Amino acid sequence: MSVYYVNGAYVDRDNALLPVTDLAILRGYGVFDYLRTYHGEPVSLEANVARLRQSATLIGLDYPWSDAEIAAIVRETLNHNDHPESSIRIVVTGGSSPDNIMPNGSPSLIVMVDAHKPNPDWWYTQGVKIVTANIARLYPGAKSINYIPAILARKKADANAVEVIYTTDTGHVLEGTTSNLFLVMDGKLITPHLERVLPGITRRTIINAASKEFVIEERDIDIDELYAAEEAFITAANKRVVPVSTVDDRTIGDGQPGPVTQRVMALFDTVTYGVAKHA
Repeated sequence: MSVYYVNGAYVDRDNALLPVTDLAILRGYGVFDYLRTYHGEPVSLEANVARLRQSATLIGLDYPWSDAEIAAIVRETLNHNDHPESSIRIVVTGGSSPDNIMPNGSPSLIVMVDAHKPNPDWWYTQGVKIVTANIARLYPGAKSINYIPAILARKKADANAVEVIYTTDTGHVLEGTTSNLFLVMDGKLITPHLERVLPGITRRTIINAASKEFVIEERDIDIDELYAAEEAFITAANKRVVPVSTVDDRTIGDGQPGPVTQRVMALFDTVTYGVAKHA
């Protein structure tokens, strides 16, 4: 049984409760962040906590904790669990509201630690299908608990698709419902610039690691560029680096994980595992 932190208490997952008057329940008002452990250690914890604070600032959510306090609570929650590897979700909600709409300055803090569940091996050896959808996220720079656009996109998507990539009215691709997007063209890594997407921690890690070997371009990407890409991959803390073989029923490259993608996978493995698992 997993142990969660809820507003100062460490409780079994089944006893982790919020008041029904919390604005997360009534209005979907809150932010979260997600990370996982490698060798039992939470990777990029400080960066994730900083992004959580920034998300709260962007949506005007009260946030009375310091980054150090949040990080300490995360580590203590991990100590209350004994999973070989853990998935960690930090949630800050608007708290209970006297009028059921406006926060009263008492947000709730939850740290959820569960056993990490790896994705299927074939995602990484064969590549996955993704699809596009003309849907926009509210406050793309904030990791909000409002996932209505993502849920609608996934409901409408091909059942074989692993991810849905948001596009704009002007035909530019942005990011996935839970991932960032990269494509490979002429040996360069190209990804949408941060003004229009969530600042992914895994995205940043990959840019830092890969920039020693590859040219990185952060810019607008037209959907036709994605279709014509030599390679493509998606990135996220819960996905790592996942090769893309198909976009909207169009084959990317030769339909197999390409050499640049495989190299990026190996670089990310070295940063997280300490050894390259992918050639």
